[in-house]
Amino acid sequence: MKRRLLLQGLAVALAGGTARAQTHKATNRMDKDIATLQRDWKTLLAQNASVATDTTPVTKTDEQWRQSLDPAAYAVLRHEGTERPFSSPLNLEHRAGVFVCAGCALPLFTSAMKFDSGTGWPSYFTTIPNVFATTTDTKMILPRTEYHCVKCGGHHGHVFDDGPPPTGLRYCNNGVALRFIPAKA
Repeated sequence: MKRRLLLQGLAVALAGGTARAQTHKATNRMDKDIATLQRDWKTLLAQNASVATDTTPVTKTDEQWRQSLDPAAYAVLRHEGTERPFSSPLNLEHRAGVFVCAGCALPLFTSAMKFDSGTGWPSYFTTIPNVFATTTDTKMILPRTEYHCVKCGGHHGHVFDDGPPPTGLRYCNNGVALRFIPAKA
């Protein structure tokens, strides 16, 4: 009996140490200088990566958007829909790379900005600078901050103040509104 308690206590202590080490590692990654994270996204891309680098607005008719996007991306980007939680493969994307707008390929986030929020949607604690415009959304009664791509106007999600350090923000993004470009090899 005492040996079982000792072994259980040892297992709990080891698990706690592992969890603390993982938390410390994640905190160290997120404690990187935000300005550096926001500035260095171009270093992740291969030279032939096709991304938008300017924010000149894209103008298309609704029919042109419908033809250029798959139905789920069209519903989210153009009509402020929301995908089902835990339905996006980008929740499980852990490779180094850049997340771009599915509507116009404007780089929005890097993999270093991503964290697991447990909400079912890809989440980020900061963005590449000057890529989003915000509005107040009152559809759910309580006001929320909604963000849209500055280049194509596509709806991406909502930003909340329950994220991790160093920003305390959680950009809760619909996965269908993004495309992932892996880092150059």
